Amino acid sequence: MKLAYFETFVLLSRLRHFGRTADQLHTTQPAISARIAALEQDLGVRLIEREGRKFHLTSAGHAALTVIEKLLIDYERLKVGFTDPDQLPMTLRIGAIDAIVQTWLPSFYQKLRDVFPRAQIDIIVDTTTNLLSGMRDGEIDLNFCLDPVLEEGYRSFVVCTYAMSWVASPRLVEAGRVYSVAELGAMPLITFQRHTPPYRTIAPYFQDESVLASQLSFSNSLPAMIRLTIDGFGLAAVPTLCVARDIETGLLVDMKVAKPLPPMQFIANYHPAPGGVLMERVVSLAKESASDFCAAIDPAKAWV
Repeated sequence: MKLAYFETFVLLSRLRHFGRTADQLHTTQPAISARIAALEQDLGVRLIEREGRKFHLTSAGHAALTVIEKLLIDYERLKVGFTDPDQLPMTLRIGAIDAIVQTWLPSFYQKLRDVFPRAQIDIIVDTTTNLLSGMRDGEIDLNFCLDPVLEEGYRSFVVCTYAMSWVASPRLVEAGRVYSVAELGAMPLITFQRHTPPYRTIAPYFQDESVLASQLSFSNSLPAMIRLTIDGFGLAAVPTLCVARDIETGLLVDMKVAKPLPPMQFIANYHPAPGGVLMERVVSLAKESASDFCAAIDPAKAWV
């Protein structure tokens, strides 16, 4: 029985797609099918059931996946134990939304460079929807976004939480005045696109007070939202940390509101195997980076 059979089975179980699995392993779909068939023959059980172009794991497949993932992690731990981390070539594909990029991602990147100097580190900045899709397709190893991956085999945790603020240009609002939800709803709003996690937070903010916010402009870019807000095109609900400098310099006003915004939780998602030991080390560095960042600033603005 070859180690490649185990790795193929785990990756196929994760991606749920023969074509993407073949692409990831730089081989062909028939080769993937042959490896799974060989593994089933060696184990004497059927691991997957095909349904046309789709498939699902059998009960034996689920049981085997648990054992094989642990075996691969133990093997990786053994291999790492004999190797200096400095000498480990690896590729890390890190996905993040804008709010993380603007805060502690640089320090996390530096920690990765210090611990894994030979690693190729790819940074993908995108929306939560696209980052989750990229992870399911096997294109991202670890991401920081606003939703967990709910599929089997993935791990998710809250990596940090940021306070939110309504902000606007001083040309548009009065500093020190307390604004009601109705007054906010009557103003032009620059917000995240519909059907996104941030929008799912903003919409109930008004709906719960029976307020219709009708002057909406949508963006999938936090920097673009901030730029438009600074230029006076509307007000926006954003993580306070991401506009702290703009507030300090007077470009934006941190509005006083009758109803505070709920804080925004950021979720880390990853798949522990294969490469489990190294990924756990990477995740540990991410937790450390987020914790260090939050400990160094106003605890009312960010926490872990």
